[in-house]
Amino acid sequence: MENTIENKLRTLYHLQSIDSKIDQLQVLRGELPMEVADLEDEVAGLETRIQKYGEDIQELKKFVADRKDFIQQCLTLKTKYEEQINNVKNSREYDALSKEIELQDLEKQVAEKKIREASARIDQKNVELEGLNTLLAERHKDLESKKTELEAIVAETEKEEAELKKESDSARTHVEERYLVAYDRIRTKFRNGLAVATIQRDSCGGCFNQIPPQVQLDISLRKKITVCEHCGRIVVDPRIAEEFTENAE
Repeated sequence: MENTIENKLRTLYHLQSIDSKIDQLQVLRGELPMEVADLEDEVAGLETRIQKYGEDIQELKKFVADRKDFIQQCLTLKTKYEEQINNVKNSREYDALSKEIELQDLEKQVAEKKIREASARIDQKNVELEGLNTLLAERHKDLESKKTELEAIVAETEKEEAELKKESDSARTHVEERYLVAYDRIRTKFRNGLAVATIQRDSCGGCFNQIPPQVQLDISLRKKITVCEHCGRIVVDPRIAEEFTENAE
């Protein structure tokens, strides 16, 4: 039973040592993957906004064109009514035509005001659109720069990372399912991905809280799986790490 537990601890530590190397390679990339993703989202957002601005401008231009057509219709009707007013036979017809002429003038004035307002909005949107296009060009440049930087780092490490991932997959086959589930759950809790820690200066190597002497003794005997009461990491005898280092050399 003792060897079985010890072997479980060894396989867990071995898996952690491989995954930690993978984590270190990913740390080399720093925040670049996140920065690239953020820039891609920003570029997509800007492109959507620019498209919407273009559609708005086209709608405003169509509105202006429609209002101009409407003004032309008002002028045509006004001319028609002015011709008719010269041939009226009574004051009632004269008043009716006069009101129609006045109405067309008012309609024309309202349409002209709407054209001025729409034209002002078009000018403003064009200014804003120019700013968005400038910003988009800058973000495209930033994105290409970050992508190039990230690709260079990935190219340097991808072979080593692929080999380590194969080692990790192989090591996982030697870990019992229940311990593997616990290991993966613990890893996701911490940014450094450390689920298996050794004792360092009488403390947990993960959270650095002190471990009681009796618990340290239990860990050194390797007779059971022990977790840190503070952080929940699996804690192993530091001599296991030393043995792995010696074997590696």
